Amino acid sequence: MGARDVARAIDALRRGWPVALGEISFLAIETADETGLAAFDGPDAPAALLISGNRAATLKLTNQRDAEPDEPVLVKRAPWIDLATANAIADPALDLATPFKGPFQTAPLCSPPTARSALRLARLAGLLPALFTRRDGPAEARAEVADVMTFGSGADLRIVSRARLPSRFAEQGEIIAFRSDGDTAEHVALLIGAPNGQPPLVRVHSECLTGDALGSLKCDCGPQLAAALEAIAASGWGILLYLRQEGRSIGLVNKLRAYQLQDQGYDTVDANLRLGFADDERDFSVAARMLEALGQTRIRLLTNNPRKVATLEAVEIAVAERVPLKAGAGVHNQAYLDTKRDRSGHQL
Repeated sequence: MGARDVARAIDALRRGWPVALGEISFLAIETADETGLAAFDGPDAPAALLISGNRAATLKLTNQRDAEPDEPVLVKRAPWIDLATANAIADPALDLATPFKGPFQTAPLCSPPTARSALRLARLAGLLPALFTRRDGPAEARAEVADVMTFGSGADLRIVSRARLPSRFAEQGEIIAFRSDGDTAEHVALLIGAPNGQPPLVRVHSECLTGDALGSLKCDCGPQLAAALEAIAASGWGILLYLRQEGRSIGLVNKLRAYQLQDQGYDTVDANLRLGFADDERDFSVAARMLEALGQTRIRLLTNNPRKVATLEAVEIAVAERVPLKAGAGVHNQAYLDTKRDRSGHQL
């Protein structure tokens, strides 16, 4: 029941309903309304705010706590922090509109593991990692801390459907859909050609609606996807793994918030950090589980990202060769590509 409980909690947060992890209740700031917050606050002290360490650093709260940049931070709820102010605290895309926040006062976390789990739950819901919190508050759903931390690991990933799929890249293609009880996303693989005794050429591609479908020039995702499929088809045998991890797994809405921050002058890495996320939230171990299900544990990997190689090899997928992929550079995404090279370690 653990994965189901987490899925219910994710749904509740997205709907603006409170959830409980153990004895501590949480309400997502982003989806709360005035009525829901009033009920969550109760008659006594108002609920505090829980934010990520990265967001706390942006709000200059690092001098009030130990130097632990990745740890959650609890902010005391001053009388003037209403729902609108809480949203401004949560969302850095609003910083230029509401530049004079504070002063804020932090408080000790009553349970750091629970706080980390709560922020992860918000991320799994595609929400900003910022929550109202109180002990023994109301809850529409309950989950265990350990279940939240393992949700989406792909341990029970399985093939649920497959079909022939000729495409403009190759007429001989098969699409295979994967599902896991511990994940709300359904990942797919596109097999091109047929096994020939050699390691398949594999591309692990993370979903990018704006680049893959809408032709965005802000990134190189769409051209990389097309170039990868062309290379796989030319090789005679290979696999595209299409992971539903939009925006480096921060979700579409948060990716658009990151775009707003980039328009304010922040690079891709700093935009994600200011939103309260890691530079890259993706979990490439899901790709390893997909390859295992397909019976392919030795591959040639089409990537510029050494982290993909390291992650796959750490979970026993042998990368016989890293094949560089160059596509999509242009005027609008040059800074983005420079950031991937200089700050994220991408190589050609």
